[in-house]
Amino acid sequence: MSATPVSVAAEAAEAQPLSRGRVGMWCLIVAESAIFLIFIVAYLFYMGKSLDGPTPREILTVPVITTICLLSSSATMHWATAALRQGKQTAFRLFWFVTFALGAIFLIGTGREWHHFIYQENFTIHTNLFGSTYYSLVGLHATHVAVGLIALGTVLLLALLGKVKQEHSERCEILAMYWHFVDAIWVVVFTVVYGLGR
Repeated sequence: MSATPVSVAAEAAEAQPLSRGRVGMWCLIVAESAIFLIFIVAYLFYMGKSLDGPTPREILTVPVITTICLLSSSATMHWATAALRQGKQTAFRLFWFVTFALGAIFLIGTGREWHHFIYQENFTIHTNLFGSTYYSLVGLHATHVAVGLIALGTVLLLALLGKVKQEHSERCEILAMYWHFVDAIWVVVFTVVYGLGR
C-alpha cells in the first residue's frame, strides 16, 4: 500500500529539518519586517501633512538606476549561492562580487541623493514632517543595506582567501535570505516613497 501524501511530506520534513541558522534568520526577518511596518505606516499616516515645503513632488526624483541595481543583486546572489552549492568556486566568487558591487552602487546612489538634498536643496530631517519621515524610512533601509554589504564583503574576502568552501553553502544561503529580504523591502519602500508619496 502506498504512503499518503501527508505521510510523505511529514517524512521529508523529518529528513531535512530547518537548521538553527535558517530559523534564526526567519525570526530576524519577521522582527525586522515589524519594524519596517511601523515606519511605513508612520510615513503613510503623515503623508501630505507637512505645513511647509518642500513636498515630495518638488524634490524627489525616482532612483531608477540604483533600484535596478539593487533588485538585480538578488539574481546574482541566487546564482552565487547555487554555484557554491555545486562547488563552482570561481562562479561563486564572481557572482558574489557582482552582488556586492550592485549593493554598493545602490548605497552610493542613496548617499549622493542625500548629499544633494542636504547641501543643495537644504532639505534635512528637520526641514518638515516629510523630511523626518523620508529620512527615517529610507535611512532605515539604507542601514540594512550597509549591514548586508559588511557581511557580503566579509564573505567575499574570505572567499578570495580560499576559506569559503562548498560545505559552507548553507551559511551563504542564510545570508542570502537577509539580502533578498532587503531587496524585497526596497520594493515596498520605493512604492510608498516614490510612488504613493509623490
